[in-house]
Amino acid sequence: MHSILHQYIDRRSGRLETERLYQDRLVLFFYSRVRESMPALFRLLTSRHSTRLLGYLNYDTAWGSGACRRFLRDHQIDLDECLEDPADFHSARQAFERKIRYWDCRPMPEDARAVTAPCDARVLVGSFRDRASLFVKDKFFDYHELFGGEQQHWRATFTEGDYAIFRLTPEKYHYNHTPVAGRVLDHYTVEGDYHSCNPGAAVLVATPYSKNRRVVTVIDTDVEGGTQVGKVAMIEIVALMIGDIAQCYSDARYDDPQPVVPGMFVKRGQPKSLFRPGSSTTLLVFEPQRIRFAADLLANQATPKAHSRYALAFGQSLIETDVRVRSPIAHALTAGRLTLSGREGMHVE
Repeated sequence: MHSILHQYIDRRSGRLETERLYQDRLVLFFYSRVRESMPALFRLLTSRHSTRLLGYLNYDTAWGSGACRRFLRDHQIDLDECLEDPADFHSARQAFERKIRYWDCRPMPEDARAVTAPCDARVLVGSFRDRASLFVKDKFFDYHELFGGEQQHWRATFTEGDYAIFRLTPEKYHYNHTPVAGRVLDHYTVEGDYHSCNPGAAVLVATPYSKNRRVVTVIDTDVEGGTQVGKVAMIEIVALMIGDIAQCYSDARYDDPQPVVPGMFVKRGQPKSLFRPGSSTTLLVFEPQRIRFAADLLANQATPKAHSRYALAFGQSLIETDVRVRSPIAHALTAGRLTLSGREGMHVE
């Protein structure tokens, strides 16, 4: 696994890029040698206590000005986007938790029924209806575990629906934004582990995204002012060195952040939460026959000649697309026409 490239397609340029995986050799050593030969140590390393300690050592130690500049340069962070002066960053945490002028540099589609990316991330999309991809989604997450053991009603709501997996890498802007407008029906935390979201680690551990600690928010968009795509589950998933997911919804820019609670109305494209710090994953789950994914995401995912650790492990093309927060990733369907599967039901409006 060490020598295998992991590539993705940059949505803006259309180019195939090779990812520089953060601390790749160390992560894969833990997930192969340590996990197999020292399971007790591996469980300790993926615990909440270890994640907080590793996060502190990696992201909270003080920087000198030279170290700061090297970090920002090596990770190709666009300093022009930053809301605050990068010269004031004195630790990696400040760089990872940076705010950006998203209202200028992350434009949102005018179409009120477009679903937008919740974060700057690399995305894979799929459907629970597609039996050919059953093995793939059952590698990333176990659907019956995903919503938590006591949430049978939400499992029933989203059965046969669609999903999108957004993998944030360490250099990314780490705020999640609301992908839809609507009213919050439920918001809760499911306790769990802190597995890495490195692609190599993800394929070595069965269903890591439904075993990690995660925050679930269910939004009803079929309300006045909503996106009209049914109910949407937004699941924010911790990872190794991610000690916290701060809920901080703001109606305007980053002003007056509020906790997310049932009953509140959320606008599309607004800051909702912050991963602290490092890489992590956000998962969107949709009700069946309510959305259609963007054509370029589906086409990119099937690119035949790209190298992907997911493709190698799962035996089919699975190429991620690098997307920006608030960019369109899907569109609402409405009743009355044929679907892609040829059944009477919904059509793209």
